[in-house]
Amino acid sequence: MMTTPPLCHTWVGNAIRLIEADFKRSADTHLIKLDLPSFADIDIYLKDESTHPTGSLKHRLARSLFLYGLCNGWIDEHTTIIESSSGSTAISEAYFARLLGLRFIAVVPKNTACKKIEQIRFYGGEAHFVERSDQIYAESRRLAKELNGHYMDQFTYAERATDWRSNNNIANRIFEQMQYERFPIPRWIVMSPGTGGTSATIGRYIRYRCQPTQLMVADAEHSVFHDYFLTGDKNLTTDESSRIEGIGRPRVEPSFIPGVIDRMTTVPDTHSIATIHWLESQLGRKAGASTGTNLYGVLMLANEMRANGEKGSIVTLLCDSGERYLDTYYNPDWVHEHIGDLDQATHDLQILLG
Repeated sequence: MMTTPPLCHTWVGNAIRLIEADFKRSADTHLIKLDLPSFADIDIYLKDESTHPTGSLKHRLARSLFLYGLCNGWIDEHTTIIESSSGSTAISEAYFARLLGLRFIAVVPKNTACKKIEQIRFYGGEAHFVERSDQIYAESRRLAKELNGHYMDQFTYAERATDWRSNNNIANRIFEQMQYERFPIPRWIVMSPGTGGTSATIGRYIRYRCQPTQLMVADAEHSVFHDYFLTGDKNLTTDESSRIEGIGRPRVEPSFIPGVIDRMTTVPDTHSIATIHWLESQLGRKAGASTGTNLYGVLMLANEMRANGEKGSIVTLLCDSGERYLDTYYNPDWVHEHIGDLDQATHDLQILLG
């Protein structure tokens, strides 16, 4: 009588072991406190996701997506992995694909930062370009069918693949790292939406643990998420692409869960970029533009709290390093051409800072 070998003795079982071993070798990311004298009674923290092996928050997501695909029987030793991504998720998935010896193809908009494409290729991945960001979905499905591969589809599975109850997820780690701080329970956590998976994880965890913390999601321009939050219209789309790489989408993504969000705002792109240039003067290093979106949202909240005489803490994410964007967000000519003049945004930022 034929019997199926135990999972631990199969290729899939070994693949899961390799991913778990990689996880055990990785330390948790730091929680950095910003010391801002103008907010004496409000403590602001950045969880520095740029220190993951692949340099961004998306390392967590890629690990979860691979484990989800393996455990669902979607990935084996012959599977080509395809993902639609503006860069960071693709970099992280290329890392795990190489770990497992699998071919990886990233479907990316042609305007993706050159440094991100270099990193995808560094980990053995391939870049497949499309003209606009709204074309990545259909092209990824087409490639997966043509190559008999697996389309990871981060935009659908991000909120499903992550264990939001605990299991060392990002929300769990934030609350654990905050426990000895002056205000250990954050008044707010601020996150910008890409897939929507991280805000879903944080929002669900807050509710599951019955915490008084509120979640604000800061959206980019040319993104439908904020309008969806306000209207509930799942059919919203836009023909324009977000200029803040990694966040903002031209359609409502399945992983975006508005019901776990307490408040949303849209941060102008100029303000996101002005904020990361200011943040460099505080940290001595560069951060990606989505961090600017997050932090501007934080400073808006801190300004409101200060005006209302409130005390407390606010936590957000430093999503990735600015070294990936030296030819874009840190290039004055590129910023002037593609984002615009930052003078008004810099002025607004200084008013918030007091």
